[in-house]
Amino acid sequence: MKKIPIKFTDFWPTLHQTSHYCDNFFLHLLQKRFSIELSDEPEVLFYSVFGSEHKKYHCYKVFYTGENVRPDFNECHFAFSFDHLQQENHYRLPIYVLYLESPELLVKQDFDVDRIIKEKTKFCNFIYSNPLGTKRIEFFERLSKYKPVDSAGKVLNNIAKPLGGFTREKLAFIKDYKFTIAFENSEYPGYTTEKLIHPMLVHSLPIYWGNPLVHLDFNPKSFINYYDFPDEETLIEHIIELDQNDELYREYLLEPYYHNNQVNPLIEADHILDVFEKIFKEALS
Repeated sequence: MKKIPIKFTDFWPTLHQTSHYCDNFFLHLLQKRFSIELSDEPEVLFYSVFGSEHKKYHCYKVFYTGENVRPDFNECHFAFSFDHLQQENHYRLPIYVLYLESPELLVKQDFDVDRIIKEKTKFCNFIYSNPLGTKRIEFFERLSKYKPVDSAGKVLNNIAKPLGGFTREKLAFIKDYKFTIAFENSEYPGYTTEKLIHPMLVHSLPIYWGNPLVHLDFNPKSFINYYDFPDEETLIEHIIELDQNDELYREYLLEPYYHNNQVNPLIEADHILDVFEKIFKEALS
């Protein structure tokens, strides 16, 4: 099989590290089905939003964004983004997909909800490094009036050395908390990141804001959805009620994260690879 020369540019700095597969999701994914090689003379260029080096290339271009940025179809042939765009040269691939194997959030038959509840010995956590997220900072301050919220990131840190991004240390920290403030940097339909996924992975109940259409991807009964409440006062009253009533809290934990406990086929590896079959056919023809 002929090797397909590809290149990645304008991505995040850790792109070629191998500590976790999200560092180069596309490379790991493509190697499952295609014979590819990294090349400075690519036939297919993958680029993102962290630079403008992609402008130097005149080959087939595939754009990817996990940031709250729209694809510019004047510059790319195909785009992967979180957006709910209905067009042939776009595929919806929210960045949270890069942070998990799709079966990880399925409810397992041996799920021990009573054990999980006993492990929740702390109230709520807040882990952020971007100081521009004023919405979540204000919410942190409001919820902290009820009980102290532990902030373990660079923003409003009040407990220890700040934790980094996706690390097992971070998940180990989150798992002891009943609640996790899971607010995005900004708000846009379809824009859901790893901020919702991390607490789900360790059964800490997310308090989520950012994507008004999040209920299309996940079962809103499995997390606290900001958009289900008329105002923040009502939302905080609900959090307090859950904190004081284990039976109500238990109801959330028993709900599957995915609708009907079934993974959305759009995020399955084989489905995405089928899209690349078409991309490479067009790029190499």
